[in-house]
Amino acid sequence: MNEAPKSLNFIEHIVEDDLKDGFSKEQLRFRFPPEPNGYLHIGHASSICLNFGLGERYNAPVNLRFDDTNPAKEEKAYVDAIKRDVSWLGYQWDTECYASDYFQQLYDWAVVLIKEGKAYIDSQSSEEMAAQKGTPTENGTPSPYRNRSVEENLELFEGMKRGDFEEGTHVLRAKIDMTSSNMLMRDPIMYRILHKAHHRTNTDWCIYPMYDWTHGESDYIEQVSHSFCTLEFAMHRELYDWFLDQVLDDTKVRPKQREFARRNLSHTVVSKRKLLQLVEAGVVDSWDDPRMPTISGLRRRGYTPESIKNFAETIGIAKRDNVVDVSLLEFHVREHLNKITPRVMAVLNPLKVVITNYPEGEEEWLEAENNPGDEDAGTRKVPFSKKLYIEQEDFREEANRKFFRLKLGGEVRLKNGYIIKAESCTKDTDGNIIEVQCTYDPKSRSGSGTEESLRKVKGTLHWVSIEHAITAEVRLYDRLFVDETPDAHKDKDFMDFVNHDSLKKVTGFLEPSLKDAKVEDRFQFQRLGYFNVDADSTAEKLVFNRTVTLRDTWAKLQQKN
Repeated sequence: MNEAPKSLNFIEHIVEDDLKDGFSKEQLRFRFPPEPNGYLHIGHASSICLNFGLGERYNAPVNLRFDDTNPAKEEKAYVDAIKRDVSWLGYQWDTECYASDYFQQLYDWAVVLIKEGKAYIDSQSSEEMAAQKGTPTENGTPSPYRNRSVEENLELFEGMKRGDFEEGTHVLRAKIDMTSSNMLMRDPIMYRILHKAHHRTNTDWCIYPMYDWTHGESDYIEQVSHSFCTLEFAMHRELYDWFLDQVLDDTKVRPKQREFARRNLSHTVVSKRKLLQLVEAGVVDSWDDPRMPTISGLRRRGYTPESIKNFAETIGIAKRDNVVDVSLLEFHVREHLNKITPRVMAVLNPLKVVITNYPEGEEEWLEAENNPGDEDAGTRKVPFSKKLYIEQEDFREEANRKFFRLKLGGEVRLKNGYIIKAESCTKDTDGNIIEVQCTYDPKSRSGSGTEESLRKVKGTLHWVSIEHAITAEVRLYDRLFVDETPDAHKDKDFMDFVNHDSLKKVTGFLEPSLKDAKVEDRFQFQRLGYFNVDADSTAEKLVFNRTVTLRDTWAKLQQKN
């Protein structure tokens, strides 16, 4: 049966309409243009998937361009992290570009604008410029320096380039329209002075172009056909086009800017400034902390590229900003991990079980499926012995009929193993249960083919053999913020909503098949959730991160409240 053709989003319709109007498919080129002032986050995933997805759809090249025009905030480490994340998501760019590649060309074009009377040096303070720019309902007033001569403007601009002036003394502004209803058209700044070393050009430049001057011209230099931005740049489109008009050669492709909506994620923030604040305040350990919404953080937590791309496809491309519940992202990682991860047993809150009628000193290795949903996943051997660990919460001395786990006088099946019956328990001086004594039915082993092995009991528990268990540090992560929209409150700071219980570290007891697990290996700890090996792991000490629980426990907690 043929699948129904996938409907196009409005961005794809724009491209299709251009092709129908005669635009050559061979001239299609897209780009993903991050600023290297932080790590990419889940909000960038939609833009990455959109642009690279268009490249795949139309077999068109996609540039990875770094908008590196602010040396005060940008670092090579961020460039490296961005390249690593895009590659990990499974995308390959055609050309690696930098806005700094075009500094000389942008400067030369700026000189042309000065000579044509379309740009001038303004020597007002930033406060004075803000005041004379007017308001959305009041026209701006011309700068007292707006009518400087071409010769004086050229001399000052050259002096700015040489480093003759301090930061804040002069800027280059485009001369457009101080009465425009679009505030961005009221003589926008094109260049400012910054005496800071750049991660690529070092101290070659001490003037740096502004985003609006750089972005469209960079698209034009690279011959990008379609420049897709988020909605906050919708008002910038008029300026984007004005700047293009000043340099356009009719024989070349004119880039087209169009905008789509941001997808904000609940219970997190995606502002790079705020994410940096979390790092600097020590709320998280780093940009790739598994609690962070960065792509590097999600990767370290155990998310897969497929789950992130499936999430991006599900939420789609829209024309209005909205908040997407993080549970949808968690759904996609559960769905993918359920298909690909081997099942293993681990106990995180141990209670000792002694099988009193199991032979002392004996052990056996039981057959266990690696993934019941995958016929090719194979099986493994799991050791069984007289002394085991189960989870504390899986035993009660007394319980009602709805408790299907282990209780005194009750039976359960041990996963892949035997049926056991709780006969008695031992408590410490504080009344806490520290050991359960059980008997087992030696004929009830799973898969043995005996009548007893087919006997049904309502509860099945995971377990590990104490003698064979390996220990590991297990990091249990929860949502970083307790509020759905932590940065949307006018009367409170987003930091007020930090979830101080977002990380809990415990010692886990794991079946020995995990002793050789490698960094980023993923597993389902049966009945507990999905986990992966953290980069902090060593040969002497394994560290596991909980990627996500088996079910949306947060939703249940919210319902109770």
